[in-house]
Amino acid sequence: MKTGSISRRVFLKSSRAVAAGLVLSPSIVGQAQAATMKMKCSSSLPNDPKYANGRVYYDNLVKHLKGNGLGEQIEVTFFPDNQLGQEIDVINSVKLGVIDLMVSGSSISANLVPLVGTFDLGYLFSSFPQQTKAFDAGAAKPIEDALLKGANLRIISWAYNFGSRSVLAKKAVKGPEDLAGLKIRTLPNPVITECLRLMGAAATPLAFGEIYTALQAGVLDGLEHDPPTILASKFYETAKHYALTQHNFSPLATYFSETTFTRMDPKLREGFLDAAKKAAADTRSHGLEMEKEALKNLADKGVAIVECDKEAFRKRVLPQTDNFIKARPEAKPVVDAIRATQA
Repeated sequence: MKTGSISRRVFLKSSRAVAAGLVLSPSIVGQAQAATMKMKCSSSLPNDPKYANGRVYYDNLVKHLKGNGLGEQIEVTFFPDNQLGQEIDVINSVKLGVIDLMVSGSSISANLVPLVGTFDLGYLFSSFPQQTKAFDAGAAKPIEDALLKGANLRIISWAYNFGSRSVLAKKAVKGPEDLAGLKIRTLPNPVITECLRLMGAAATPLAFGEIYTALQAGVLDGLEHDPPTILASKFYETAKHYALTQHNFSPLATYFSETTFTRMDPKLREGFLDAAKKAAADTRSHGLEMEKEALKNLADKGVAIVECDKEAFRKRVLPQTDNFIKARPEAKPVVDAIRATQA
């Protein structure tokens, strides 16, 4: 039998390769545990750890993933400030599984599943705590089911936008007559647009990333949003009157791609979903405090906080809910469940 000799150079090279393999490759026993699931999380808001709900939620999610022992097994990378695209494009990417997570208001998904627009009806919620009470009683379940079935989107938690939506404008708005004709930015969402139109504004749908320059250029006279977002995005630099219309208490949704959920190791799901819900609870508490703080900071920056005739706005908007239910009878159980929890 013929045998071959191995040169010292070849032997050393082979030994190094084997040693490298032992160092770099996970052990057979720990192979499953060593695999890290990587996810992308998108938010349209700035990377502000205090006033931007997307960043606050992300920080809370990472904290609770670590608390659940998943810090090494699930790696979530955060992309704020529309880095992955405008919201309407991002939510379609989540639908397709290209992006895993998106933290945003419920309103953006109404473009995919119109029933979600129920949550955008003007003056439907009276406060954020009432919203949580309604959701705990099952008001959100039909919406969640419709999003999963119609858009491949799984809602894994509900939090709050950091304050009710009110109107920031370049002039004082105390009633519908003051709002008349003002070009007020709304989400590209027909229900919110109709709400602002009924309130008296020239409602102007526009992507979030275009608001600041549109205000600067005079294309817009104002926008409707919550105080911390106005503060974090520096919209107060271009408009100095904030009318507390409080026409919408918008839920903050954590959209999770069903495609990602399906490919997730079942052993990780329970801990991940638990972390998502705990992160939402922390984010809700934080949001309630930030609304108060942001209003004070806006006032300190020269913004006039205007107490307006909220009842006059509410009366103008009330027919919207009845008309919405006539067009979408499936919304009635959701509206009834929400109204049942109002004090």
